[in-house]
Amino acid sequence: MLADKAYDIDRIRELIQQRGATPNISPKSNRRSKPSFSSRLYRQRNLIEPFFSNPKHFRRVATRYDKLAANFLAMVQLASMRLWLRAYESTA
Repeated sequence: MLADKAYDIDRIRELIQQRGATPNISPKSNRRSKPSFSSRLYRQRNLIEPFFSNPKHFRRVATRYDKLAANFLAMVQLASMRLWLRAYESTA
C-alpha cells in the first residue's frame, strides 16, 4: 500500500497490515522511530495519482452532481474514455 506522508500514523499502518498488505508510507520528518520504507517503490505512486486526478478536471465528476452511484459511475467512465481518446489522438 503506497501512501503519502499525511497517512503516516501507527493506526493506519496497523490497519493496512491487518488487511494483509504491506504499508510503504514515507515517514514524517518529526517521527522518532522511522519504519522501513522503500523510496524506489514509493516513486511508482506517481503512476497512480494522475489516473485519479485527471477525471476530476471534469466539473460534474469533481463536484459529484449525480446523486445515484450508477449515474456517477457512468460519468466517471465517460470522462475516462474522453481522456483516453484525447491521449490516443495525440499519439496517432
